[in-house]
Amino acid sequence: MKFTQPIAAEILSTPWQNIFLLALITINVNHLGMSKQNMVKVGIVQFASEHDTGKNLAKAATLCRQAADGGAQIICLQELFRSDYFCVAEDYQQFDLAETIPGDGTAALSAVAKETGAVIIASLFEQRARGLYHNTAAVLDADGELLGVYRKMHIPDDPAFYEKFYFTPGDQGFKTFGTKHGRLGVLICWDQWYPEAARLTALRGADMLFYPTAIGWSGDTPPDLRRAQHDAWRTIQRSHAIANGVFIVSVNRVGKENGLEFWGGSFACDPFGEMICEAAHDREEILIAEFDLADVDHTRKHWPFLRDRRIDAYGEITKRYLD
Repeated sequence: MKFTQPIAAEILSTPWQNIFLLALITINVNHLGMSKQNMVKVGIVQFASEHDTGKNLAKAATLCRQAADGGAQIICLQELFRSDYFCVAEDYQQFDLAETIPGDGTAALSAVAKETGAVIIASLFEQRARGLYHNTAAVLDADGELLGVYRKMHIPDDPAFYEKFYFTPGDQGFKTFGTKHGRLGVLICWDQWYPEAARLTALRGADMLFYPTAIGWSGDTPPDLRRAQHDAWRTIQRSHAIANGVFIVSVNRVGKENGLEFWGGSFACDPFGEMICEAAHDREEILIAEFDLADVDHTRKHWPFLRDRRIDAYGEITKRYLD
């Protein structure tokens, strides 16, 4: 597959002038007649969150409008964007940050979606019931309708990432959403390390997988380990694109919070695993990537991994370990 990637970039004129970079990436796929109905522009919004949920929501709404002004038809925000990353410690007071879905967060962003005609993927700390909480992504269609939610299935419990204290694992399985601008699946952060999650979402018809993310280094992580961890993160997600023949969009937060340094580096790649665009490690950015969804069909025809799966031989994959 041969690609050319002419890139045009400009500084957005915003209250955060000289901070947000709009990178418009146009992909010319030489083996395809690029039909307009297959084209979709995706907005990646990478920013630094603070503890004030109201300020973060207002900031996210402004940035979504800016992404839409740049042509984005599907916009994805980072994981748990409404607050700083509170899972660094087990603290009962942090449950006060949770919200219902639908609720204030979805109402505000639904209005932005309806206003701009863009789909918005919003990762929220959901209170599903009294004492029951999830790490949840809400999908708002281009008319503002709440299409549904995906609740994070894989919940980590590592130093400074004590998510099991806060979040119940999702119980709805892996889902796709038929939006006005294409069929997509949403997975969240720790889910991105599991090939099974990407596969099952792709098998439900997703042409694009979105990963709202909050991943970073501790302050004392040495440079060589930083490079290795970041490379592993990019590699595993690019492998999902290749194995399933889908576009991948990973949206990370950026900045220093509570002893963690979130590494940004949000990116999009095509079904061949080729990087389309990638954000910086150290600043807030809006990226716009243009996808030709016909490339999913082309890639799967020439690399027919789904065709050649031995579904009769995989029964043991549901076991914890093969002793």
